[in-house]
Amino acid sequence: MAGQQDVIQNKPTLNTTTLGILMMMAAVALLTVMNVFVKLIGPGYHPTQISFIRSIIATLVLLPFLIRAGGPAILKTRRPGTHFFRALFGFIGNVLFFYAFQHLPVGNVIVISQAVPLFVTVMAILFLREVVGMRRWAAVSVGFIGVVIAITPTGTVEAATLMAVVATLMWAITILLIRSLGSTDSPYAVTFYFMVVGAVMAGVAQPWFWKTPPLAEAWMFIGLGVAGAGGQILMSYALKLAEASVVSPFSYTAILWAMAFDALLWGVLPTWTTLTGAAIITAAGLYIFRREAAVRRKT
Repeated sequence: MAGQQDVIQNKPTLNTTTLGILMMMAAVALLTVMNVFVKLIGPGYHPTQISFIRSIIATLVLLPFLIRAGGPAILKTRRPGTHFFRALFGFIGNVLFFYAFQHLPVGNVIVISQAVPLFVTVMAILFLREVVGMRRWAAVSVGFIGVVIAITPTGTVEAATLMAVVATLMWAITILLIRSLGSTDSPYAVTFYFMVVGAVMAGVAQPWFWKTPPLAEAWMFIGLGVAGAGGQILMSYALKLAEASVVSPFSYTAILWAMAFDALLWGVLPTWTTLTGAAIITAAGLYIFRREAAVRRKT
């Protein structure tokens, strides 16, 4: 483990960058699998229950990695408040996303969720006073046009679609908080506190929403917890091994995974509006990543 930590702390090389890209792609695949499990579980279970079980299982999966990485010492933090708000916005985002996945094709929700970089850019301008040039503003504007196209395939907006949009906003807020926490706390601490605090928040609602799943369905709850934990861990290390501007664009492979699962499991093919919106959102997001990387190189 010490050798891995040395690699992480040094400047990314070609090999570590390649590994980071592969880890990001694997993380995205696992998180898409988690969302497929949510879809398979269906609307018979409240999203807070799914979030509760997912957080409990993910925490148990994370514990051996945490112990191997240094045990309780690695969880030390001077920023409990930031961890709390990261968990709060992440929990709200998860619940809304799970609701959307229960009622919409997986691909539709994933396409909307790829607008996270657009929201992050806008909030960084509004709250962090970051200076953004006209080209990035133009990319954000075009990207939001793609979102509008993607969310209105029939000319109307469903409640689940609005949930997905708000969930995307919540996750954009968590991205900003994770960026801040990443400068002081380990990826394990960020993930662990998110899972534990999220489990407590979801657990408060269970007296009203809990429904014991039969053994025939329990494996899907276990699967989503394991996939969610694996995705979180791999993504954290992908961002440690390589520059965010290099690995983050590979998160768009989630669109391909989601549409493949929709076609294979439910026979659902994406509409032309979903494909058009996905192309516009992806292009805008990739341009924003590229411009941010260029700006960092100049500073």
